[in-house]
Amino acid sequence: MDADNMSDLHEEGKNAINAPLLPSGTDIHPEDTLLEENAERIMLDPTSRENPKFKDLLKVLIDWINSELEEERIIVKDLEEDCYDGQVLQKLFEKLSGRKLNVAEVTQSEIGQKQKLQTVLEAVNDVLRPHGWTVEWSVDSIHSKNLVAIIYLLVALAMHFQAPIRLPEHVSVQVVVVKKREGILQTALMTKELTSTTEMMMGRFERDAFDTLLDHAPDKLNVVKTSLITFVNKHLNKLNLEVTELESQFADGVYLILLMGLLEDYFVPLYNFFLTPESFEQKVHNVAFAFELMQEGGLKKPKARPEDVVNLNLKSTLRVLYNLFTNYKTSA
Repeated sequence: MDADNMSDLHEEGKNAINAPLLPSGTDIHPEDTLLEENAERIMLDPTSRENPKFKDLLKVLIDWINSELEEERIIVKDLEEDCYDGQVLQKLFEKLSGRKLNVAEVTQSEIGQKQKLQTVLEAVNDVLRPHGWTVEWSVDSIHSKNLVAIIYLLVALAMHFQAPIRLPEHVSVQVVVVKKREGILQTALMTKELTSTTEMMMGRFERDAFDTLLDHAPDKLNVVKTSLITFVNKHLNKLNLEVTELESQFADGVYLILLMGLLEDYFVPLYNFFLTPESFEQKVHNVAFAFELMQEGGLKKPKARPEDVVNLNLKSTLRVLYNLFTNYKTSA
């Protein structure tokens, strides 16, 4: 038996020893057996791929990328196959940040792809790190098509740039960690949390008075809510409308739009928004449109995302209404 065959047989023997440790249905790829000593590779457990929430997360991210890159005529179908070489990530980051990166347009070689990834990820990390994002990705993990790393990166970008999407919350997956110790492959299962709550993922924004109010003085919350209800009804009553519940009655954006028209003394054409929105997307459109009207009126861009208001997030709704209250409380 020649040396090559002996080496192959030795490798097969090591795989056979370690195979029982793997979850059923998990395949060790040939490249995993070529790991250097103490190196590790992380793979998604096949059962996690079938998780409905995980599938939903993949679909939301893919649809979002395709929507953002529509003008580039880029169509992503598979995150692993379409994101690993840096091209899609480059175009996405440039679109979101408004920055042009100095990289080659098309790179076929592995070295060229990794150089492009290095430039893209450095730019991404420079933007995300100051806001508290933990970097859960690297050039090697993205280029080796590590889906978990790719998703971590995309979720961070979506949250940081306030993408107009609704990420499913509390999505966790099982991953197989393969390590090489003393020439032997060792495997272990770990749980990775890809998304938490929208509130926590957006929690990198500065805490403000409402965080303090809800955390430490909930008894004063009703006083604030009563003041805001009195304020909005003072204006909405002119249209024979009345608010009794802040969380739910502003969630579809209609009252917000009408309120802005009343505060700024103009009529908002009905073709600009959905008077009876039915879908999540239509409600988000309405709230986003109300935010545009606020900015046109000289107000700062709301800290909240339209999605948060639609999702009945009380703190976000309070922030928006309080912003109006402080700016228009003397309005007739």
